[in-house]
Amino acid sequence: MENSQKKVGIIGSGLIGRSWAMLFAGAGYTVKMYDVLEEQLQDAMISIRGQITDLESQGLLRGSLSADVQCSLITTSNNIADVVKDAVHIQECVPENIDLKKKVLKSVSDACTSNSTVICSSTSCILPSKIFSHLPRVGQCIVAHPCNPPYHCPLTEIVPHPQTEQSVIIKTKAIMAEIGQTPVMLNREVDGFGLNRIQYAILNESWRLVEDGIMSPEDVDKIFTDGLGMRYAFIGPYQTIHLNAEGTKNYMERYSESIIRVSKSFGPVPTFDGKSLNSIHESISSEIPSTPADLEKKRKWRDERLVALSKLKQEMDKQ
Repeated sequence: MENSQKKVGIIGSGLIGRSWAMLFAGAGYTVKMYDVLEEQLQDAMISIRGQITDLESQGLLRGSLSADVQCSLITTSNNIADVVKDAVHIQECVPENIDLKKKVLKSVSDACTSNSTVICSSTSCILPSKIFSHLPRVGQCIVAHPCNPPYHCPLTEIVPHPQTEQSVIIKTKAIMAEIGQTPVMLNREVDGFGLNRIQYAILNESWRLVEDGIMSPEDVDKIFTDGLGMRYAFIGPYQTIHLNAEGTKNYMERYSESIIRVSKSFGPVPTFDGKSLNSIHESISSEIPSTPADLEKKRKWRDERLVALSKLKQEMDKQ
């Protein structure tokens, strides 16, 4: 428990906040989680204990500490100053609302008394300059955006504010790697960051193929589950094209003309509403009903497969 004397503060006890708490506790950090409502914190602790216990029973718990020890490292508070005090790292996880994040981060900054504390936001696509610029401790601020679900998808995007200190960037990358995440660095902020820019490009064309009557939602999903996703689980788009020809240059000699031609045929960004939205929603809901119980059941199904895939990748990497 070499990190047990190091404290991390989690601001917000929703799904992402709970995941961060589990990740830091798994690495031995003392975790203090904040929320406004006491009942929300109580629900969060019940959920966290259940998840950690279940992961341990399946042999899937991260880190070397037992479930009981990890749970004992996580406590809660309604007092933001209590959470921030003496923390080496603060992870903000409130809903994706600029005004709310600015208000909460201002409270965190005001409560902070150390120049070495990292003030980090989990925002998925709000620019750091939109939520940090008003803070006197802007140099200590940075974004660490996790892929959802964070416990099973380790990718974490590190996005600095233009005034973020280099030491903060180094510390953030280091602590993310230490708790088992895979940090990727954006050299400067860009709307949507990297993950969502790529994800939105995929969603746009997937939507157009269905909206134009070319494919069904089910068959579009199969392009990923039985096609692109199979190889993207192990190699990304750059290595894919490199291996699909005699290197990247050869691939572009063969296919760049086709890529440009097809790309020019893409339509405008969909509006994601109206008949198309209703049709796609009904189609997917026929397989996964949109009730809380059914969605949670499918999320558990998803997470089990993510864990299995993660174990496979780890085993193959060791060979």
